[in-house]
Amino acid sequence: MDSQHGEPDPTDDPQAGGERGHERPLDLLGVGIGPFNLSLAALADRVPGLRALFCDARAEFRWHPGMLVEGARMQVPFLADLVSLVDPTNPWSFLNYLRAQDRLFPFYFSERFQLPRREYDHYCRWAAELLPACRFGTEVTALRWEAGAFTATLRGSGGGSSSGGGDAGERRVRARNVVLGVGTEPVSPAAFDPLAGHPAIWHSAEYLERRRTLEAARDITVVGSGQSGAEVFLDLLRARAGDGTRLRWLTRSRALAPMEYSKLGLEHFTPDYTRYFHALPATVRDRLVAEQWQLHKAASAETLAEIHDLLYERTIGRPIGESDTEILPGTEVVTALPGPCGGLELHCRQRDSRAARLVRTDAVVLATGYRAARPAVLDPLAELIDWDEQGRLRVDLDHRVATSPELAGGLYVQNAELHTHGVGTPDLGLGAHRAAVILNALTGRTVHRLPARTAWTSFAAAPLPAQAAFLEEWNRAPAPSR
Repeated sequence: MDSQHGEPDPTDDPQAGGERGHERPLDLLGVGIGPFNLSLAALADRVPGLRALFCDARAEFRWHPGMLVEGARMQVPFLADLVSLVDPTNPWSFLNYLRAQDRLFPFYFSERFQLPRREYDHYCRWAAELLPACRFGTEVTALRWEAGAFTATLRGSGGGSSSGGGDAGERRVRARNVVLGVGTEPVSPAAFDPLAGHPAIWHSAEYLERRRTLEAARDITVVGSGQSGAEVFLDLLRARAGDGTRLRWLTRSRALAPMEYSKLGLEHFTPDYTRYFHALPATVRDRLVAEQWQLHKAASAETLAEIHDLLYERTIGRPIGESDTEILPGTEVVTALPGPCGGLELHCRQRDSRAARLVRTDAVVLATGYRAARPAVLDPLAELIDWDEQGRLRVDLDHRVATSPELAGGLYVQNAELHTHGVGTPDLGLGAHRAAVILNALTGRTVHRLPARTAWTSFAAAPLPAQAAFLEEWNRAPAPSR
């Protein structure tokens, strides 16, 4: 029995794997426990007879802890929880969490659709601590395909006693299906490579834990115009009011444009758009992801408005030009170097005018985004995976990775398929739906009924039969001369 949850550990079964038996592999092994694999664990929890285990090397669930800034809110409504958009009756819903916390009435009276970021983190930790299939402090160090099943090597305090040899605390389990939910890693622009590891330059992922190191700085530069950059700049504006510190917000984006949040625009975050996007040629998909930055990389209009309101209040009675803040869109950092007299020098270029500019600053916070990590755990399977021309995973509509025929088990991914599934990939609003798709696929049955249509928009309307012959002839005709 597992002492934390009071439920049987599926890997305690001598037939679960290792050298003691191969008869009953796990049905599902989840590698990594972020919101998406946590959603899968929550939906799988109600499937009778499904033997699942989810492992994470961390000691506990943490969701972007460096960005749990006070006052920061989610960019999606509370219904984008772990389960509600698939199964609103599920006990792991946000509303049931509120009931367990005796917060239903306060939430009702708050009349806010978007949650505080800190509350979403607390909700996920509540679920992660109670779901019987979740094991923290348990690292999956390797995956292999052996004798008709995945063999995973687990190491750590949550991995149980040793079985099958190896280091103390190491064991092996077998599984028919594996779902990778290992998340993303912070991105640092190449321009900052010469100063890699510099104590005055760090990513916004570490913001809260390293914010105090900025206290001595009198010139601070925030790089990046997404939600994280906006929240860091706003937090610094509030904290450093009137102390003489110069704050600068610098971004390659040509405008500090708000995230697309119109109701029809949000239909890009539906299964309908995902299916349309997946059917497009790879070159078109790559172009669209770059063009659609305002759908998933921009800051919320509310945060931008708060920044403007704060700047307006602070400049009452004095010219705007005398402000101790500077906002520089359309400006890229070409090279970052140590300053001759201390501090940092950012050699910049304005993207439109191509004018050069030297920025001297004491500290830089890089709010420059994240990218899908390629986990080392896949290395033993690398030759069995069908990689695309750019070394990325090929992922089908069920979120299953393309592999060679000899790897007959299901290898699935969550939040590593932006290039195949589009801008909805990192969006929490599609998390429960994707988890349900994966669960239906790996069980081979409809565990969760999913809607056939989710958007008013027809992203790829098929031509009427009467139009088909005309369009075919039109496409064959030579282009008109110019």
